[in-house]
Amino acid sequence: MAYNFIIVLFFLCNMAVALTVSCYRIEPGTIAGIICADVLLTLIIVIVTYRCASLRHQKRENANKVYMNVRANCKN
Repeated sequence: MAYNFIIVLFFLCNMAVALTVSCYRIEPGTIAGIICADVLLTLIIVIVTYRCASLRHQKRENANKVYMNVRANCKN
């Protein structure tokens, strides 16, 4: 039973590939540009996230310091 299902699935996949007449071609330069833009955007996201996290960590550390017997009001 499972063997028949696999054979039918195989023929349906081959038929779908055979019916595909035209494919959209993408130039190698376009692909390279998309990849470079993706890497650049990923780096920007990582840097912004790191800066926000470090500022928040620094703010939390400064909240524990005591200035003239008054605790800073920056702790969240």
